[in-house]
Amino acid sequence: MKLFTRYNRILVIISLFGLLLIGFLFYRMLVYYLDEQIDHDLVEEIMEVKEYSAKGSFYQPHEFEDLIVQYKKIEKANPSSSYADTVFYNPVKHRKETARYLKTEFELVGQPYQVLVIASKFERQEQIRNICLIILIPVMLLFALVLLVNRILLKKIWTPFEQLLKNITAFNINHDQPYEPVEMPVAEFRQLNKVLVELSGKVKSDYNEIKLFTENASHEMMTPLAVINSKLDNMLQSNVLGKEDGETLVELYKATSRLTKLNQSLLLLVKIDNNLLQDEEKVNLKLLIEEKAIYFQELITERNITVESILSDVTISASRQLLEILINNLFSNVIRHNYDGGKIEISLDAEKIVFANTGHNQALDPEKIFDRFYKDNASEGTGLGLAILKQICNRQDYLLNYTYHHDLHSFTIIFNPQ
Repeated sequence: MKLFTRYNRILVIISLFGLLLIGFLFYRMLVYYLDEQIDHDLVEEIMEVKEYSAKGSFYQPHEFEDLIVQYKKIEKANPSSSYADTVFYNPVKHRKETARYLKTEFELVGQPYQVLVIASKFERQEQIRNICLIILIPVMLLFALVLLVNRILLKKIWTPFEQLLKNITAFNINHDQPYEPVEMPVAEFRQLNKVLVELSGKVKSDYNEIKLFTENASHEMMTPLAVINSKLDNMLQSNVLGKEDGETLVELYKATSRLTKLNQSLLLLVKIDNNLLQDEEKVNLKLLIEEKAIYFQELITERNITVESILSDVTISASRQLLEILINNLFSNVIRHNYDGGKIEISLDAEKIVFANTGHNQALDPEKIFDRFYKDNASEGTGLGLAILKQICNRQDYLLNYTYHHDLHSFTIIFNPQ
C-alpha cells in the first residue's frame, strides 16, 4: 500500500470515527435535554391535577396537547414519584408513539389515587432529527471538502517524491548517465534528494573502481597462470623427469588449472552480479541444449552415461551468453557428479527445464547447495558452479529448485514463476 493511500485511509477512518462519536454524544445531549423538558412539563401537569382536585374535580388535558392523564384508585397513597420512557397508543392520532411518563400517588377529592401522566415525545424527536440533519449535512459537506483539499495538496506535495522514486529506479551504475536530481518544494525532500545525488555519485565511483580492480586483477592473474601452465605442460611432455617429479608436476598442473577455473568463475560471478551481460535476444533452447549435448558427448561416452531427453521446441527472450553458461553448468554438473554407467534425464517444455542425474551421494541440502564454495568432500570443483546457476536464474527472474526423488538429483528451472 502506498504511503499516500495509507495516510488518506487512516485520516478517513479517524475522521469518520470522530464524527460518529461527536454525533452520538450530541444526539444523547439533545435527548437528555428533551427528557428534562418533558419531565418539567409532567410536573406542571401534576400541579394542574392537584389544583383541579382542590376544586373537587378531575383534570383532563385538551386533545391537542398529546397528553394522557390516567387515575387509578388505591388503598393508600405513598408520597413517591417515578419517571420512565414508554410506548403508548395515541387516541387522537391513532398510532403508537414513544412517550415519557410520570407516576405518582396522592389524595384527590379525599381519596388515595395513583396518577399516571403520559406525554408524547414524537414531535420533539422529530425536532431532534431535524436539528441533527441541519447540523450533520453541513458538517459532512465540510468533511468531504477538507478531504478533497487534503488529497489535492498531498498529491501536489508528493508528486516530486514519486518522480524521485522513478529516477532512483531508472538509475543504473552500468550506464554513463548520472542520477537525475528533482526539484523538491519541501525542505525534507530537498535534503533527501541531495543525499541521493551524493550517494549515487559515490556508489557509481566505488563501482567503477571495483570493476576496474576486478578486471585488472583477473587479467594480471591470468597472465602468470597461463605462463605456469605452459611451462608445466612443456615439462610434462619432456622425458627427463623421474616418476616422482612427474607426479609432482601433475599435481601442480591440476592445482593451477583449478586456480584458473576459480579465477574465471569469480570474474563471471562479478559480471553477473553487476548485470554486465545484457545481450538479450530470442534463443531456441532446444537447439542450444542439442548443441551443448554434442559438445559434452565425448565425456558422456567416456563414462558410459545414458542420456534420455524429451525436448519441446521452446524459444525464449534472454541473454544468450547467460543461457549458454547456464546449460554448460547444468551439463557439467550432471556429468561430474554422476558415476560411470549412470543416467542423465533432460526435459524441456514451455514452462521449465529439468536436468536430473544419478550420483554417489544421497539427497543434498537444498538450503546450502547454492551457496558459494559449498561442495562435498569428494568434489574436485570450485564450489561455484551451482552458485553461478542460482545467480543467473535470479538475474533472469527464473526459479531454481533442487529435489531428490527415485535416486535422481533433479535441478528444475522455471521460466515464469507465479
